[in-house]
Amino acid sequence: MANTLNSHSAAYRDRLLGPDLKSDDVMKRASNMDNQGIVGFQRQIMREQDEGLEQLEETVISTKHIALAVNEELNLHTRLLDTLDDHVESTNSRLQRIQKKLAIFNKRTKGGCTCLLLLVVLIVFLILVVLALIKYV
Repeated sequence: MANTLNSHSAAYRDRLLGPDLKSDDVMKRASNMDNQGIVGFQRQIMREQDEGLEQLEETVISTKHIALAVNEELNLHTRLLDTLDDHVESTNSRLQRIQKKLAIFNKRTKGGCTCLLLLVVLIVFLILVVLALIKYV
């Protein structure tokens, strides 16, 4: 696993900074040069390194902007989730209050149903009695 990670990190480094020049390659190229050639070669290497650093700087700045955008998005989602949580809590407490009131109402109406039924029967009976009295009187 470590070998895989090392090979991937080397590939990413090469892609970002360019291939690493081996000291033997540098020595071979510089061995046939005079002092001014070596100075020019050093300047060329420094320019290549500067270009690589500029690319690395652009990558870091881009990554920073992406991280800042992700942070803003996460803050927004956190605020939205907090607001949703507050609404859910208030709705839950209202629902619990209504359930308690319904339970009390249910207990009260269980005995009231039979009374109501008896009252309806009594009213019907009284209506029949009144109709019978009107008919026979």
